[in-house]
Amino acid sequence: MLLNFKEIKTNLIRDRYLYLLLIPFLAWYIIFAYKPMYGLQIAFKDFSVYKGIEASPWVGFEHFETFFKSPYFWRLLKNTVLLSLYQLLFAFPVPIILALLFNELKNGVFKATVQTFTYLPHFISVVVVAGIVTNFLAPSNGIVNILIEMMGGEKQYFLTNPDYFRTIFIGSMDIWKEAGFGTIIYIAALSGVNPALYEAAVIDGANKWKQMWHITLPAIIPTIAIMLVMKVGSMLEVGYEAIILLYQPATYETADVINTYVYRSGLQDARYDLATAVGLFNAVVGFILVVFANKMSKKLTETGLW
Repeated sequence: MLLNFKEIKTNLIRDRYLYLLLIPFLAWYIIFAYKPMYGLQIAFKDFSVYKGIEASPWVGFEHFETFFKSPYFWRLLKNTVLLSLYQLLFAFPVPIILALLFNELKNGVFKATVQTFTYLPHFISVVVVAGIVTNFLAPSNGIVNILIEMMGGEKQYFLTNPDYFRTIFIGSMDIWKEAGFGTIIYIAALSGVNPALYEAAVIDGANKWKQMWHITLPAIIPTIAIMLVMKVGSMLEVGYEAIILLYQPATYETADVINTYVYRSGLQDARYDLATAVGLFNAVVGFILVVFANKMSKKLTETGLW
């Protein structure tokens, strides 16, 4: 034990400047991730702003029962799960497909140009993207309705129709905005593939499709597995900031999710205890999903977060 302590001390002294680089990272986590956990007890109290956290009386699981018995519970859960599944089915594969296509491009200038244009939407604020979507789909002078009218169709306000909301949200926020930027990690994984594998495949008579299917895709399977586990863990988040900017009472039927309910309950209705309880429920379910997805990933691909 003494030898281990001496070894640790030696390492700390030797690499002290590297450990100093950890201080901002640890400070951020302590201040913004761990310290706020103190406030989670609000979920189990009849919280009063005037009394404070300590003086507010305990009510146990009353707020959780209120949420579970709420007429909105099943609608919120259904919309959250459906939007998450749509993201996994339609948005998650797009960066993988783009990365595979970029990997086949031989013209360096053209490849860099296309990659740049696909990355750019990620750096546009969610508020700006929501404004663009709203203007494009405006019922009177929106470009989409103008094109529809030119082709003989009737104008309509898409953002007030619950049937269109999920398509608009997934298409604009998850595919158009984030797909290009999401290719970066897959392109980085592809850069580690040994070129000799492709040369051997060509000698064996494999065409481009077979090279991609048997060499390129298997090379990024571990990366895909890790990204999938992380995506499953954040399933219940579903980009609620964008939803708040795009939805309205007319589309609550398909657009209202758990986190938008937390926003309305906590910030608009000032029911901080109920909002905290719902948020805690969301976090616990997300944690369970991460553990489950990680176990499945390790079982199927022998790759996991831990």
